[in-house]
Amino acid sequence: METMNTEKAKVHFTDNYLISPTNPITVNLIGAGGTGSKVLTALMEMNHSLIELGHAGLQVRLWDDDVITTANLGRQRFAPSEIGLYKSVALINRVNRFMGTNWKAETQKFGRNALGELPENAKATIYITCVDSVQARFDIAEMLIAMGKHLHNRDEPKYWLDYGNSQHTGQVLLSTIGTIKQPNSEKYETVASLPFVTEEFGDLLKQSEELDNSPSCSLAEALEKQDLFINSSITQMGCSLLWNLFRNGMTQYRGFFHNLKGFRTQPIKVA
Repeated sequence: METMNTEKAKVHFTDNYLISPTNPITVNLIGAGGTGSKVLTALMEMNHSLIELGHAGLQVRLWDDDVITTANLGRQRFAPSEIGLYKSVALINRVNRFMGTNWKAETQKFGRNALGELPENAKATIYITCVDSVQARFDIAEMLIAMGKHLHNRDEPKYWLDYGNSQHTGQVLLSTIGTIKQPNSEKYETVASLPFVTEEFGDLLKQSEELDNSPSCSLAEALEKQDLFINSSITQMGCSLLWNLFRNGMTQYRGFFHNLKGFRTQPIKVA
């Protein structure tokens, strides 16, 4: 007699606070370059859509200490008239004028100061990292663990969405900061904790550190490091993962590997 395969699908249910918050969900977007500048636009669209659906929406704070150069035009979301401005300020001003939001810009790196203290306004429910440096990811991971232990309020850190890419490939990974209480489910096997990118792919990240992350002097030079559409390609898919957390209240996927040269994407399932 054949035995039926009764293995349940593994899913992660979204933290309840994200589904029906009393205030806008606080988001720290870290990095305003090729990916970050486009993620901000996607968050603007997501915020408006959530509000139209009766949700409190998002309150975003963008962190970047870089200024705009001619090399940034074309691949990043900046205009010639913005050269010399801080990336974070130019982008946030544009979004606020465009949509009437009151989002905030920080013209500093998201990191501990010389005294080892966390930055002001470091608290948020969701963290989205679009950083070039592997060390920055490990530093942010350490900060999130520290914040997760001490905060028990509406800005308690819940999720970390990390973006990374090389010239033609990229990946996005969703992690929980600590464990997220899961409902009882007969249909699914619930997963309360999704590992950090630094835990799961730490060795791969360190190998990729050998890539040249120095500033580019021209767009042509920048395109040798990151192709024109790799950032926007992973941006849309990564923000779709976040959108589904809000809309569906659950996910079977926690990220993906993406190869734009071969037009291939490999999903990473909740495990």
